[in-house]
Amino acid sequence: MMEKEEVVFRSRIQDLARLAERRGCVLYSDFLSLNEQSILQELLPALPLSGCEWDGGYAQAERKMAAFIPYYGDEPAFPIVCVRLVPANRKYAEKLTHRDILGALMHLGMERSRLGDIAVTEEEALIFCSEAFAQVICDELRQVRHTSVVCSVCDEKELDYEPKMQRSRSSIASVRLDALIAAAFHESRSSLLGLIEGGKVFVNGKQVTSNAFIPKENDIISVRGMGRFRFSGQEGTSKKGRIWVSIDLFVS
Repeated sequence: MMEKEEVVFRSRIQDLARLAERRGCVLYSDFLSLNEQSILQELLPALPLSGCEWDGGYAQAERKMAAFIPYYGDEPAFPIVCVRLVPANRKYAEKLTHRDILGALMHLGMERSRLGDIAVTEEEALIFCSEAFAQVICDELRQVRHTSVVCSVCDEKELDYEPKMQRSRSSIASVRLDALIAAAFHESRSSLLGLIEGGKVFVNGKQVTSNAFIPKENDIISVRGMGRFRFSGQEGTSKKGRIWVSIDLFVS
C-alpha cells in the first residue's frame, strides 16, 4: 500500500504533466529526491508528454528537476542557479559540512524541494537552487554555525564544478549490485540485503530492489545513508576467476 506522501506526489506530477500539455509550454518540477525521480520514471509512459528531461545544475547531480515537455513545446531552460558560499574570514572559519549548510538554509524557512545538491569543497560550498530563491539566500544567509559567510550567485559561464571522486580497484565474484556496493563501501554482501530490498538503493536515479541486478559501465549507484559511486567498468579477471572492477566513489 502506498504512503499518503507518495499518493500526493504522484497526483501532483500527473497534474503538472497535464497542465504542460494543455498550455503547450514546458513546466518544471521542484528538485526531486532519488525516490521521487524513480516514481516519475515509472509514471512517464502514461503521461501526456512528448518527453521529459532532467537537470540538477551540473553533470552527475543527485537531486534534479524534471522538465515536462509537451508536444510542440519549446526546448527546456531549467530555472536552476548556483549560489557560492564562502567564509567572510577564512582565518576564523569552522569546517562546515553539508548538514551544517542545509540546516542553516532550512532555518531560513527554505523548503527542501527548492534546493538541489549542496557541494562542499575545502574552499567553498556550492548551493544549487531554484532561480526564484537564489537572491533570498544571498540576502539572508549570513551565518552557518558560528561562521560568518558571504553568498553570491555564480556566473554560469564561470561555473565548472565536477564532483571529486576517489578510485578504487576490487576483485568480486560477479558484477551484481550487491557485490559492487560491498566493494565500494567495504561491507559484507549479507549486511546490504536489507538496504537493497528496503528500497534504499538507486541506479541512475531509479530504485532497484533486486540484489542480482547487473549494473552497466558508468552507472551511478546511490545508497541512502552511505553515499554514491560510479561503476567504471571491468578490468579483466584474476587467476582465481574473480572479476577486477574499477569504482569511483564520490567524496565531495
